[in-house]
Amino acid sequence: MPRLLVRRPSPLLAEGELTHLDRVPVDADVALAQWRGYVDVFRSRGWDVVEIEPADAQPDGVFVEDAVVVFGDLAVLCRAGAESRRGEAPTVAAAVAASGLEVAEIVAPGTLDGGDVLKIGRTVYVGASSRTNAEGIAQLRALLSPRGWDVVDVPVTKVLHLKSGVTALPDGTVVGYAPLVDDPAAFPVFAPVPEEHGTAVVVLDEATVLMSSDAPETAAAHRQRGLEVVTVDVSEFEKLEGCVTCLSVRVRD
Repeated sequence: MPRLLVRRPSPLLAEGELTHLDRVPVDADVALAQWRGYVDVFRSRGWDVVEIEPADAQPDGVFVEDAVVVFGDLAVLCRAGAESRRGEAPTVAAAVAASGLEVAEIVAPGTLDGGDVLKIGRTVYVGASSRTNAEGIAQLRALLSPRGWDVVDVPVTKVLHLKSGVTALPDGTVVGYAPLVDDPAAFPVFAPVPEEHGTAVVVLDEATVLMSSDAPETAAAHRQRGLEVVTVDVSEFEKLEGCVTCLSVRVRD
């Protein structure tokens, strides 16, 4: 059974870090309701949902994807590029330790945010962003290369994280909103989408993706490809440069 690691949003969510967007009001109560709706999608499809201990003092703690990345039976604990987010790490580390996965860790001076990591087959694309540095990428490559993963770094300057600009469909096609992608040619197959919030998909299974409800044209395009598309409202998180990928860590058997 696939597992989902999540953490409910902090009441301080509106104070989260921003890099490329202007700050606008965020409603923490609406965000909590949206988060519950997001988690319910996975529960309804048979995922085992594991809630990480709340971190109410950490405004960005709900974005758990940035704190740990799972590669098969290896969990890599990240070191946040934003110093304000490093307080999220201990509770995530505790949850991962209880998961039964082998654990490795990115250490100083390396930084790595999980939102900069896109896995397609045995290739791992890592965004060289304002949050992930060359040392962090080098440490990740040293961990993964002996395990048969190919780590490829790609530039990220137009958005917060690599997966703020691109994600991948079940067949490996990379999708993204072209104005937000530094180098579409970095990927073997790139398909542009028509809406900014259409960049992010979570693969639920080989025929189904989850995405924001704020990209209906993109959803229609995915359906034309033969995919089932499940949409959720994550508008409060999108105000903070979040999306459907960063609200969870997916652990697949």
